[in-house]
Amino acid sequence: MDLNTITDVRDARTREPWRPGDAWLGGGTYLFSEPQPRLRRLVDLSRMDWEPLTRHPDGSLEIAATCTIAQLSRHGRRFLDAPAAPLVEQCCRAFLASFKIWNMATVGGNLCNGLPAGPMISLTAALDGSCLLMAQDGSTREVKVADFIRGAGVKDLAEGELLRSVTLPGRALECRTAFRQASLYGLGRSGALVIGTLDPVDGSMAVTVTAATTRPFRFWFPLPPTAGRLRAVIDAAVTGPEWFDDIHGLPEWRRHMGLRLAEEVRRELTHTPGEGAR
Repeated sequence: MDLNTITDVRDARTREPWRPGDAWLGGGTYLFSEPQPRLRRLVDLSRMDWEPLTRHPDGSLEIAATCTIAQLSRHGRRFLDAPAAPLVEQCCRAFLASFKIWNMATVGGNLCNGLPAGPMISLTAALDGSCLLMAQDGSTREVKVADFIRGAGVKDLAEGELLRSVTLPGRALECRTAFRQASLYGLGRSGALVIGTLDPVDGSMAVTVTAATTRPFRFWFPLPPTAGRLRAVIDAAVTGPEWFDDIHGLPEWRRHMGLRLAEEVRRELTHTPGEGAR
């Protein structure tokens, strides 16, 4: 789609004062998908030459905001030697998008859109990722992905602030994972997406509920919970309005599927399929 309100496109390597009507341009798959009447100038990040993926000595994986879904998928399948590697491909596949979108859409763009069904939000929140945010004056701050997304389309992002990268801890990458996704249609947008991780070091478990909720909810347990405990914790934390409501699923259905998939994830990671709620 042509954006007929845009009067200028600036290279992000050139420092200029941020002004009203500016927006960061990554892959552009969202920006050019619908009218953006408030925008006047795009600040293009495509020539920043940030390394898409960096594995640090401590085992953590840093994902640049400009890393495309295709680059992340290739890294997860071919180069990431970690128990959690399959989760990367599972979340990439949750896009249900064409190869053209895969080669343009970025991890940072998916997070900064803040949509409940954003699979990069699901991936990075489940693996306890941290966002590196950079202000216009060059100062930086870090915030957990689960806290970065505050609601449907609402982010902890100040005017002119930039998401530089997301880092996944090495310990999280060593976790066993379980993935469940539900949609109203065979190839539809995620209505509920639940990821579980089991830490081999201390036996702790985390269950992250996304897509069904307006923001990611990550529940951490020092030991795997019972079915009843898991359900009670989710129900206590996710209030009525926080179960998302749109044409891809009613809140009641999303709650039902979120709880159901959370229990499936718990069972898979604890190998206790016959255990009942208690």
